This record gives sequence, structure tokens and C-alpha cells, in this order.
Amino acid sequence: MDIQTWTFLIVGLTFALYIGIAIWTRAKSTKDFYVAGGGVSPLANGLATGADWMSAASFLGMAGIIAFSGYDGSVYLMGWTGGYVLLALLLAPYLRKFGKFTVPDFIGDRYYSNVARTVAVIAALFVSFTYVAGQMRGVGVVFSRFLDVEVNTGVYIGMAVVLFYAFLGGMKGITYTQVAQYCVLIFAFMVPAIFISLMATGNPIPQIGFGSAGEDGVYLLDKLDGLMTDLGFTAYTDGTKSTMDVFFITAALMMGTAGLPHVIIRFFTVPKVRDARKSAGYALLFIAILYTTAPAIAVFARTNLMETVQDTPYEEIPPWFTKWESTGLIAWTDKNGDGKIQYLPGSAIDGGQPQFVESRGSSGQRMISNASTSPNELYVDRDITVLANPEIANLPNWVIALVAAGGLAAALSTAAGLLLVISTSISHDLIKKQIAPDISDKKELWIARFSAMLAVIVAGYFGIHPPGFVASVVALAFGLAASSFFPAIVMGIFSKRMNREGAISGMVAGLAITCYYIARFKLGWIGNPETATEANWWWGISPEGFGTVGMLVNFLIAILVSRFTPAPPEDVQEIVENIRIPSGAGEAIGH
Repeated sequence: MDIQTWTFLIVGLTFALYIGIAIWTRAKSTKDFYVAGGGVSPLANGLATGADWMSAASFLGMAGIIAFSGYDGSVYLMGWTGGYVLLALLLAPYLRKFGKFTVPDFIGDRYYSNVARTVAVIAALFVSFTYVAGQMRGVGVVFSRFLDVEVNTGVYIGMAVVLFYAFLGGMKGITYTQVAQYCVLIFAFMVPAIFISLMATGNPIPQIGFGSAGEDGVYLLDKLDGLMTDLGFTAYTDGTKSTMDVFFITAALMMGTAGLPHVIIRFFTVPKVRDARKSAGYALLFIAILYTTAPAIAVFARTNLMETVQDTPYEEIPPWFTKWESTGLIAWTDKNGDGKIQYLPGSAIDGGQPQFVESRGSSGQRMISNASTSPNELYVDRDITVLANPEIANLPNWVIALVAAGGLAAALSTAAGLLLVISTSISHDLIKKQIAPDISDKKELWIARFSAMLAVIVAGYFGIHPPGFVASVVALAFGLAASSFFPAIVMGIFSKRMNREGAISGMVAGLAITCYYIARFKLGWIGNPETATEANWWWGISPEGFGTVGMLVNFLIAILVSRFTPAPPEDVQEIVENIRIPSGAGEAIGH
């Protein structure tokens, strides 16, 4: 069977499985919708957390960003993995004991203020919409190649599927769907990695294989360094980012991880605090399988790409190249007129995406109107690295289709979790807790579902008009979470003196300065876009790392304001004292 038939078959079967689970586990109450009834086993919750965690950014984007950034891409590995450990050990058990199942609910009750709750709702929406944009972009990339549709059409299909099971099942449907999605995505990620590791080095373990020698006796990393330096690139194992920027990006990803609302809510779906700790341990194990494999896939992909395309006449290029070219995610422009592909340092195009024209070039390639003056002739979208890798390595068609199903599972699982956060923030934290406290359980459930539907539409828009590559967009979401939630949660747990005035001031200041910096230097919405360059970054810190600065501003403002305003009430200080004692925690409190 050809790739498309295999893709329809495998993706169709997995989608039928997800929708079947959603129908089987449909939510009958708000507790089912918000926390899956609070009765999920630690193992199932660990699998679901792994799927929730390993988004399109992990499955598609991270290996791509490591493949094209080399050593510099390691910040994503360090930040996201370290951040999960921080969340599991420092925050999750205490939040679970407090009993409120959303971050705005915790902040509203801990800081005895609906204003604090509202600020937290706004922050949750900022974080979730930024994050979900990356997931929808990932869905569009997968569909565009394997179903031969435009990226935008792929986003619409993804919107319809995720809305169905999020709308019907809520957290209960999402949890058990994510268990299935983890199994699909990890199998899809590991199978081609094992295949390619065997082909390249004779070692079936990718984590060891990419540091091993090939048949010619040359170590794979040395070979890749040589390929890159011969063409004028920086060696793969050398970094170009400053130590300051590496530190700030890693810290923003770590602290942002610990403040991500869609991951925190997972710890309320288990019956007890002990189960929350167990599921955190399981999830770390399941996450580590993918995260330790990503650097290997990055090395295999970059080596395969450079050996396959460099100095190859366009007429002799393998079929996978022209297939991806038709999606607009690969583009070649023959700048020197020799008919051969020259993959060199520098951007092949001006602007973020290639602008294609109707006419074809002399070799039959798609022509673009925004070619740059750089000698580099090849544009490759980083997000296709994992998807194209099996095709470049000539793996069987069923493996290529399996990777497509895995990419969709990764993107859709996280998108569903984020949509639940958005709908919960509106229906529970805004309407039930503030606007209409006497609303019935049934009405609240319908408001949650309607909010999810609106959220899908907005998420789809951001997926069609994303501000960058998947992993970069997601990194911005982590920066927003670091600058808003992390200080408020940490000080809410560990500081009895932190009051509502301090927490609100800190969250507003941290979120505001981070949003300004991203709008100024990443999106070009503020000031002159021509000055939004690396040379003008504050202290040399990239927009992806600026969440750390926002977090420090948040801590500083919160501590200063709290020192000059009244202490929290005695009952709140007693709650803070009690949540750090590891006993006596019951079920998650919904209302």
C-alpha cells in the first residue's frame, strides 16, 4: 500500500478509537467534566499526563529545533524536563492537598480575592491560547503532507476532532483518550528511531546509537560536525547562544512548566495526594522515553538531510522532497542556475514563509517570489523534521504513516487539555465563582462546553496564523506561565505573609512586561519592526527567555507590596500552614 492509504488507515483507526473512548466516558456531571470524577488510577493518570505534556512541540518541534540549532537546542530538553521535576516535587502535592482543581481557583481562595482570581483567569487564557496555537499548527503540518491538503484545511480537521471529544467527555473523556494517545505517540516516535539507529550505527537503542560510530568507523556526531563545518555552518556540537540567554530560556521553560494550568489540573484526577505523587513519578518515566530519544532523532535527521540533498540535481531528488515541496514546507530556488540544490548557511527566503508563484522553474520546481540574497537555496520548515525523517531514510510506508498518527496524537492530546483549561476558567472560575454563584450543575456544564467550542474557534485562528515554529510558539507560552503563575503559586504555598495585594501586583507586573517584550521583539506589534532585532534585545535575552525576567519582576513587586500592606487573615495563614503537612487531604473540591 502507498503512504496515503496507510495514513488514512492508521489515522482513521486511531481517530475512531479516540472518539469511541469519548462516547464511552462522556461526562455526566461537572466533576466528571473538570476532574474525571477524581477516580483515575495513578498509572492511567501518569500515561495521560505524559500525553498532555508531550505536545506537538515535543513530538514535532523539539527534535526539529535541536536538528537545526544543534547544541543550542538543548535548552528545550533541560528546561522542559527539569521543569516537570520541579512541578512534581515542589508544587503538585501541595496544590492537590489544597483541593482546588484549577490554578485561578487556588489563587482566588489562597489570596481571598476575586480580583486575584480574575487576573489568574486572564493569565490562564493568555498561556493556553498561546500554547494551543502551536498544537493547531502541528496538526495542520501533519495533515497537509499526509492527506494532501493545505495546512489551513488540516487545522480545520483537527479543530473538529478535538472539539468532539473535549465537548462530549470533558476531563473524563480527555483522560482516557490521552492514555490511548500516549501509546500511539510513543510507539510512533520510537519505531522509526530504532530503525534509523540500526541502519546508521547497528545499535538498536537510539539514545546510544547517535553517540556511536557508523560502518565507516566515524562517530556520527563527528561526521555531522564535519558535514556542517565543510559547508560553512557552525559545528553541530558548538553553541552560538550566549550563556546568559541559555540560562534565561532554560529557567523560563522550567518555571513556566511548573505553572502550566493544563498539567497542574491532572493531579486532581486521582483519589489521594499519595496517588498524585505516584502518577507524577510514572509520568516522568513515560516523558523521559521521548525526551532522551529526541536528540538522537535530531542527529539522524540532520545527517540524512544534508547527505541526501547537498549538491544533488533537482531532477534526481527523491520523491519525498517534491511531496513536501507541494505543501510549501520545503522550497528550493536555483540562485546560481546550476540546477543543483545548495544547502548553505543563511536564510533562503526573506520573511517567515516562502511566497510561491504560479509558474515553475526550469527544473520543474515551485518558484518563490521572496528569495533572499543569501547563497543558501533551500528552505526547510523545522517542524517537518520528525515527519520527513522516515521518508528520507527510506523506511516502510506503514512506519511513515504511523509517525503521522503519532504527531496528531501528540498535538490533539495537549490541545484537548488546554481547551479544558480555557472552558474551566470561563465556566467555573469566572461565571460560577463570581458572576452567577447559584447556577445549577447542568447549566455550568453547558457553559463549559460552549466555552470549549468558542476556544476551538480562536485556537484554530492562531493555528492558521501562528507567530513562529511550533516549539518557539510553545516556548512563549511557558514564558507567560513563568511570569504570571509560578511566583503566585510558590509564594501561596510557602509564604504565610504573601497577601492579595502583593500577589495581584506581581502577576500584573510580570505578565505585562513579558507580553510587552514578546509583542515588541517577537511579533513586531510595538515600535518599529525593523528595530526588533537580536542586537536590540535587553541584556541579550531572547523573547523565549524573557519569561524569567518577568518572573523575577513578579517576585520583587509581590514581596515589596506585601511588606507595605496588611498581612493575610489568620484563617488563610492557617491554611498555608496546613497544606505543607503531608496528611489529611481528601478529594478535590469542586464548589
